[in-house]
Amino acid sequence: MISNDSKYDIKRELRRCYAPANTDWALVEVPAQQFFAIDGRGDPNTSADYARAVEALYSVAYTIKFTSKRTLGRDFVVGPLEGLWWSDDPEVFTTRAKDAWHWRMLISRPDWITDDLFKEAKRAALAKKGLTAIADLRGETLHEGTSAQLLHIGPYDDEGPALARLHHEYLAANNLRVTGHHHEIYLSDPRRTEPAKLRTILRQPVVAAS
Repeated sequence: MISNDSKYDIKRELRRCYAPANTDWALVEVPAQQFFAIDGRGDPNTSADYARAVEALYSVAYTIKFTSKRTLGRDFVVGPLEGLWWSDDPEVFTTRAKDAWHWRMLISRPDWITDDLFKEAKRAALAKKGLTAIADLRGETLHEGTSAQLLHIGPYDDEGPALARLHHEYLAANNLRVTGHHHEIYLSDPRRTEPAKLRTILRQPVVAAS
């Protein structure tokens, strides 16, 4: 029997990326990571596609977890839900115009999970759950490198001022420019956590402006 202490946990392995204490923008170096991923567009609060995508993502992630433990003797804690968000107009994030948002939802993928195991887990989860969105899941490699990051505490819709501060103050003050997509990591379960106590990591990959 594998003890809980032996479980791989991305939040413990990459504490600097998954357990920041700073509530204002600061730089962090983010290494290359592997993810399970699925794409879509629209308001996450109202989009049926978003709900189906997240359900499919968790279904496959847990199928892989149990298969890995049973067949490989390697267990892991399913990582928090993460999301990349982008739009042709970045101001839609500060104004919260959510219908214009593109999203890529992610869950961390341990490096020993092979493509064959991933494909088999998709087949098993699809047969068990019947979720057609499972077919749209794929592997994703993400290497964000230098990123501005903070811990946001409170409702998702209160993120606007922090994002405005990043784009209108922090970047210019530190001679930086945006590269890559806005990234959020959801440390709290919104079904069980009151909005004022939600903990969300906000991250933006950056490079030197000159």
